[in-house]
Amino acid sequence: MTYDLAVPSQLLAALLPDLTLMGGAILLLLAAAWRPESDTHQRLIGRGAMALVVLTMGSVIATALRGATVTDGPIAMDGFRWTMDLVILLGALGTIAISTEQHARDGIKHPESHVLVLFAASGMMILAAARDLMVIFLGIEIMSVAVYVLAGLNRRSARAAEGALKYFLLGAFATGFLLYGMALIYGATGETRLQEIVTALIRHSLALDPMFLIGMGLLLIGLAFKVAAVPFHMWAPDVYDGAPAPIAGFMAASVKAAAFATFLRIWYETFYSVYGLWANAVAWVAIITMVVGNVVALSQTNIKRMLAYSSIVHSGYLLVAVTAGTAVASGAVAFYLMAYTLATLGAFAVVGAMQPVGETDAPIASYEGLWTVRPWLAVGMAIYLLAFLGFPVFGGMGFFAKWYLLSAAIASPGRLVLISVIVVLTSVISAGYYLSIIRAMFMKPRAADAPEIPAAGPLTRTVLVVAAVLIVALGILPGQITPLTARSGFAPHPVDPTLLSIPAQP
Repeated sequence: MTYDLAVPSQLLAALLPDLTLMGGAILLLLAAAWRPESDTHQRLIGRGAMALVVLTMGSVIATALRGATVTDGPIAMDGFRWTMDLVILLGALGTIAISTEQHARDGIKHPESHVLVLFAASGMMILAAARDLMVIFLGIEIMSVAVYVLAGLNRRSARAAEGALKYFLLGAFATGFLLYGMALIYGATGETRLQEIVTALIRHSLALDPMFLIGMGLLLIGLAFKVAAVPFHMWAPDVYDGAPAPIAGFMAASVKAAAFATFLRIWYETFYSVYGLWANAVAWVAIITMVVGNVVALSQTNIKRMLAYSSIVHSGYLLVAVTAGTAVASGAVAFYLMAYTLATLGAFAVVGAMQPVGETDAPIASYEGLWTVRPWLAVGMAIYLLAFLGFPVFGGMGFFAKWYLLSAAIASPGRLVLISVIVVLTSVISAGYYLSIIRAMFMKPRAADAPEIPAAGPLTRTVLVVAAVLIVALGILPGQITPLTARSGFAPHPVDPTLLSIPAQP
């Protein structure tokens, strides 16, 4: 079925999952304001939020199974959108499940935090579907405002306040770059819709127009901030360190997934027609991000900051797929983000379970001897770290994620062999900090004065088990998920032949 988005009823049908989540979030916000100090009420809001996310996931699947498409318009209805919606909602579901128990444990009475996660997820879903610069900006603002508040949720922590303020100020600064870039592109082409920008570029030979080039560069800077790519990454370690562990995991997983969905939409549907003009820049950003992130992560003594730099490194890996510029590469991004989201949710769930009540500090030394006191936490954390590393079998889904990414890069028109070698080398470097934590958990004795680790609640245990089982099972049997990610790939707009003479690889 092909939808005509000019017809209001069909536009509403195209936005049904987004409207379901947003409308339900508004109702839950009203309910959260009723008795915000009640522990029982807070738990009910959390469970209601989880039920709403599951309902929205069902709406996404039902809409996708109908085979609905649009020929053109500000909203996409394709496999990539549906896959990214499910990844985003998976991150939101895990975050709400973990935070429901950890807020109760730490005495944090903010039932509206679950609603903010829903609002942020609705903005992310808009980003995954957007094919118009104005819709993209709307999605970014809905997502960002909610995440700014979530980052500073723990008002009793000076570290959280510092990180949230940095994130807000730098985020507003980056949004200025993004919006100014959109304005310049509109000024050069007279269009905001991605497909129409392509038509204007080719019809009027605007590829080398200074206004367009500056606009494209400013867009790259703004999106690089959202994905925490070097050198626009400085906010990430402080924000992740100060935020509650479940929120830090949400930012590392779902925010990154939404930002890369937008990155691919813009670069593949609009700027692929001038591939040679941006491929070098994105490739070098990817290389610098992979190298700097890994080198700095090696020196970290706080596991949340280490995971922040690990997240930065994974942004570099995903930028390699963006540079590849093929439908296979976009499918590889979807698979990679699925594996990365599962591992990130699990890792930050362990971090939250390990932190003493009311504390935000997470020293790596506190993980020594974890196997002897909480063996299931140690096994789960080992699986998540091996997935980040891309280790076969136990980190299986992470291994195949990197395999598909490298295959897409090598098979791309630019033959990104050099960058692929750098991906492998930096992955070897990352073993230094991933395996050191595993060694501390299993091979070092537990200190006599180490704080007691509280038992994880049933929801947290469920997230830990489901994430670990899916990572291992889908790593052993990747054929069960690869058809979905293959259908989620979308082909870039054809390259303007007059621009193919511009070099495409550093």
